[in-house]
Amino acid sequence: MFTYQIDTEVSLALPRPKIDSQTLFEIIKENSQDLGAWLPWAPSIKTVDDEEQFLTSTLQNFGTSTSLNTVILYHGIPVGMISLNKFTESGHITDIGYWLGSQYVGNGIMHRAVTGICAIAFEDYQVHKVEIHAAIENTRSNNVAKNAGFHFDGSLRAKELLLDGFHDENCWSLLATEWAQKNNSRNEKTV
Repeated sequence: MFTYQIDTEVSLALPRPKIDSQTLFEIIKENSQDLGAWLPWAPSIKTVDDEEQFLTSTLQNFGTSTSLNTVILYHGIPVGMISLNKFTESGHITDIGYWLGSQYVGNGIMHRAVTGICAIAFEDYQVHKVEIHAAIENTRSNNVAKNAGFHFDGSLRAKELLLDGFHDENCWSLLATEWAQKNNSRNEKTV
């Protein structure tokens, strides 16, 4: 099974529906209010079977350049998910979706997961641009984008439909050239 080791604590792996569904369902259930505020799909996951079916469906997209859904593992335990979504027809642009159980916030997990999924997007999928879209009120998600070095492109009015109605959305982006430059500076510092 595909696993991308980011560091000694955090890795990304393809979902293992029968194994991961219980843990991920429990995290979604425990965090239903927080997740539901920003992710309209969260309330629809009502049982472990719902989560297992979702994970199974995401595996069908692996290798198709449609999307890549991965489980975020922290010390080998599922703590959330991160994905590359909506590849454009040309395959040059994708966006990242992510969520993390609130009990794991504050450990730099999502920052590392975003860095890892960007490495996959730029190095394996050869995309030109990765975007992150977040409701302007979603402070945590906007901070993840900012701290990961994404450029703030602007806000789009009434772009994101959440459970309580339409919200303005911030758009953040990172270009392949910026990624390469950032990684060259990291590599030079370690030499």
